[in-house]
Amino acid sequence: QVQLVESGGGLVQAGVSLRLSCTASGRTFSTYAMGWFRQAPGKEREFVAVISRSGGSTYYADSVKGRFTISRDNAKNTVYLQMNSLKPEDTAVYYCAASNFYGSPRNVHEYDYWGQGTQVTVSS
Repeated sequence: QVQLVESGGGLVQAGVSLRLSCTASGRTFSTYAMGWFRQAPGKEREFVAVISRSGGSTYYADSVKGRFTISRDNAKNTVYLQMNSLKPEDTAVYYCAASNFYGSPRNVHEYDYWGQGTQVTVSS
C-alpha cells in the first residue's frame, strides 16, 4: 500500500512558475513509476508527465512539453513537477500517481495509487 500526498498548488498569474511535490509513504517508492495527471472542471483526467523508477526516463504530454519537468528523489520518497511559463489552460487539480507498469504508463487505468490532488489556478 502506498499513500501519496501532493503539495505546492496555488493561485498564480500567467507566466510564473510553481513546483508541485508528492511524497509517498512506505519503503517501496523506488519500485513504482510515478506520474502526474490533471483534471479541469468538466473534463476528464489527463496525463501530464511520467518518470521511470530510476528517474532516467521521462515522458510528457505535448501540451506541457518544454514547460514542465518531472523529477524524483528516491531517498526522499518524493516526486516533483516543476511548472514554468504557466498558462490559464493549465488550471486544474493536479494528481500524482504510482504505477506498477513498466515503460511510460500514460493511462489512468495503468496507475495503482493516487493522491488527493492539489489545486493549481492560473489567472490571465
